[in-house]
Amino acid sequence: MNEPILEATQLNKFFRLPEPFQVLKDISLSVQKGEFITIVGKSGCGKSSLLYLLSTLDTDYTGNLSINGSKVTGLNEHDLSGFRNEHIGFVFQFHYLLPEFTVLQNIMIPAMKLGKLSRQQIEHNAMQRLEEMGIRDVALKPSGKLSGGQQQRVAIARALINNPGIIMADEPTGNLDSNNTQIIFNIFRQLAQEGNTILAVTHDKDFAARSDRIIEMMDGRIIH
Repeated sequence: MNEPILEATQLNKFFRLPEPFQVLKDISLSVQKGEFITIVGKSGCGKSSLLYLLSTLDTDYTGNLSINGSKVTGLNEHDLSGFRNEHIGFVFQFHYLLPEFTVLQNIMIPAMKLGKLSRQQIEHNAMQRLEEMGIRDVALKPSGKLSGGQQQRVAIARALINNPGIIMADEPTGNLDSNNTQIIFNIFRQLAQEGNTILAVTHDKDFAARSDRIIEMMDGRIIH
């Protein structure tokens, strides 16, 4: 079997305020390259808390986390930020695009920050990603002028610009109608077939049912 692209061992997470509360309890999880995984469960079960921890955005936990064979638990914020930008792409329910920037500029930001390629190459790659999303024609529009479905596709293109091994998505279709939800699902399915790993939190049962594997949570634990 291939080495997992993500390995989590006995993760525990506490909220301290307003009173101590354990939100994640002994979570162990192994994810293989190219898997399309959805995390489901009732509100408050710990889904998003787990995703933020796995994505290295939250470092206040006990246990161990390794991504791409590298242990990320215990890295300082500078090293973690660099690792995250290179290896993980993010897609949120609220796309967090900069509305006054063009679509192309938004997509280029993570690659400019990484600083490994020339601006010309980054722009070329960004246009390629827009082509894959089927929205090349909006490249020079301000992102704030797009529809919700288009904005989410721009957010996915941005998440992919540094060719990360893993895409982490938190309710990626939460604000979309059924047609745009189908488009986003198809994009994720294609990405997984190309070897990308998708880890998505969702309330959408139909979306989850068509993923490769469903992780169900209850009261801070994985139950299935």
